[in-house]
Amino acid sequence: MKKLLYLFFALNIFVCSQAQELLANVQVNYDQISGSNVQVFKTLQKNLRDFINNTSWTGKKLQNFEKIKCNFSIIITSREGSNSFKSSIVVQAVRPVFNSTYESPLLNINDRDFPFEYTENENLIFNERQFSGKNLIDVISFYVYVILGYDADSFKLNGGQQWLEKAQQVSQNSQNQQYSGWSVMEGTRTRGALIDNLVKEQSNTLRNAFYAYHRLGLDNLSKADQSSGKKAIFDALMKLKYYENDFQMNYPVNLFIDTKKDEIYNLFSDGNNGNINIGDLRSLMSTFSPKDIDSKWNKWK
Repeated sequence: MKKLLYLFFALNIFVCSQAQELLANVQVNYDQISGSNVQVFKTLQKNLRDFINNTSWTGKKLQNFEKIKCNFSIIITSREGSNSFKSSIVVQAVRPVFNSTYESPLLNINDRDFPFEYTENENLIFNERQFSGKNLIDVISFYVYVILGYDADSFKLNGGQQWLEKAQQVSQNSQNQQYSGWSVMEGTRTRGALIDNLVKEQSNTLRNAFYAYHRLGLDNLSKADQSSGKKAIFDALMKLKYYENDFQMNYPVNLFIDTKKDEIYNLFSDGNNGNINIGDLRSLMSTFSPKDIDSKWNKWK
């Protein structure tokens, strides 16, 4: 019976890694805009939610419980003219952990440079071969593919490659346009910097660690003896020492730490870390997230 259950789970993992869609919540916050027609923002929120959830990103139709849960929160900071906006966007996604009700954060991105154009009730149509001209669906579609890539990478080694390459194509289409936030020349935390760093060979260590952390680590913590799962997580994290001398310039590494640091702290806070060198892990996390030394890493026993 255990073998059959494992086979069923393994098959489900394979299917999910090949056939993903999203269950997205979209929020548009316009509190900073005063004396303006707010109906356009309500319409934008609905149109984006329908666009993300109803577009067939992978060519597969899944039940809601199979879809990736995610949030897109757009904060409008200014309105320039009738249909031009400046904003920031927070993109979050979670992943279920096997045999538990726990959902692990996959990514938590705060993109502060999201200018776009939108006319109320316009059709939102994505063409992966070219830039839309308005930046709205380009940014949203880029992050959809990033979410798909991260989720698939957590279930299968490099399983998200095809989706990350699609995100890179969206990014390349958006280069040399009038909208900021794409070019690697603008800084280390642009959309271009994120995807270019993710797909290059030097990120194999990070993506391998990402897979091991989730599939070999978290998915084994439902066992009565959590030692093997914790050790797999520890080993995955220690692989990140590869980046400790230049991680400040590596957006994906910083994103992983920012997204996972609370979870990492909680995983090793119960003191049941017998087969783990907690001192080595404390040192590593103190390097990657020094602002949390007193509030987190020094509290580990």
